[in-house]
Amino acid sequence: MKIRLIVGDKVATATLYDNATARDFASLLPLSLTMTDYDTIERVSDLPRRLSVQGAPEGMAPAAGELTHYAPWGNLAIFVEPRSYSRSLLPLGKVDEGLAVLSQPGPYKLRIERVTP
Repeated sequence: MKIRLIVGDKVATATLYDNATARDFASLLPLSLTMTDYDTIERVSDLPRRLSVQGAPEGMAPAAGELTHYAPWGNLAIFVEPRSYSRSLLPLGKVDEGLAVLSQPGPYKLRIERVTP
């Protein structure tokens, strides 16, 4: 599934992975969130609820542009730089275009919506 991530008048696009956590995330769309900085390498925001972890890996080492769900905190994390392996970090998708839009320092408002075919 393709999604659009909108910050002001700038747009990034991403593709969600085909897994239970990403499908559960997609069920929340459209979403309006406030993204804040975390450890300078990721932008994070609380989600309205925790996502499914059914069949999820134990963790991952995200690349720049990776959309993830940190299960213990129930938040969305968008990585603007790569990170070493983190337990309970679950893959949601990957930014296709426009990572610079999401890399700006927070806080900023982000709207996430499905791209309709």
